[in-house]
Amino acid sequence: MKATKIILVIIALMCSLSFAFAQDAAEPVAETQTESVQQDAEQPADASTKISVAEILRDSEFWGIIIILVFVIGIAMAIVRYIQLWVREKIDAKQLFFKLKNFIKQDQIDEAAKVSEGFKETTLGFIFWSGIMVFKEQRRNLSGKALRDSVQNAFDEAVLQKAHQLDSGLWWFDTLAQLCTYLGLLGTIWGLLKAFKGLGSGTQGGQANLTKGIAQAIGTTAMGLVAAIPLTVIKGALKTRADNLIADIDEYCVKLINNINATIKD
Repeated sequence: MKATKIILVIIALMCSLSFAFAQDAAEPVAETQTESVQQDAEQPADASTKISVAEILRDSEFWGIIIILVFVIGIAMAIVRYIQLWVREKIDAKQLFFKLKNFIKQDQIDEAAKVSEGFKETTLGFIFWSGIMVFKEQRRNLSGKALRDSVQNAFDEAVLQKAHQLDSGLWWFDTLAQLCTYLGLLGTIWGLLKAFKGLGSGTQGGQANLTKGIAQAIGTTAMGLVAAIPLTVIKGALKTRADNLIADIDEYCVKLINNINATIKD
């Protein structure tokens, strides 16, 4: 619940900042064509070639705002997934396995259950705890193959219940990255349409409209890529972390099942 509130506050702050930044960046647009030409003539060549983020956002107009909002949504989702995959799943799988292995080898099943219960909030800890608890309860009534099957089924059920949550929903980052790219492309087309319309108008402001349209086309492309690239990198990092966790689950669950089965007598 606390994490949800923090994320909502972050989203609200980022949205407020983005709108405020866009509003401040849009103020210089209120210049006339004559003033723009005079300023361009007075500026040195070095100053005219400098590009700032504010200028890119100003040139992209409302397309840039939409791209920023999509990017903010992706960052908020990334924070949620980071908390899930790195904070809540912080566990030394190898160390936990060896600790449980020693307890099981010494027939201290109650101690093994207590240790695994302490890690029940993690995916691997929950799976270990579920399997050990079933072994603890069923060993009183079952033995041999029946008990081994019961333990195996308990582990399989726990894996099916929890493991899929590690990498579920990561496809959203691909979708958001593509959406930023497509919005940038759409803004590019929109800017080019404005540029050609201004060029064909034949009016005094045609050249200014042409310049403004081309600036919008390039600006929205840049905004889309600037938002899409980090989202793609974030997705890759989250996917790698989820795959590593799933690999640990597959490895150490098999090892723990083998150790439990070794203690079961036919």
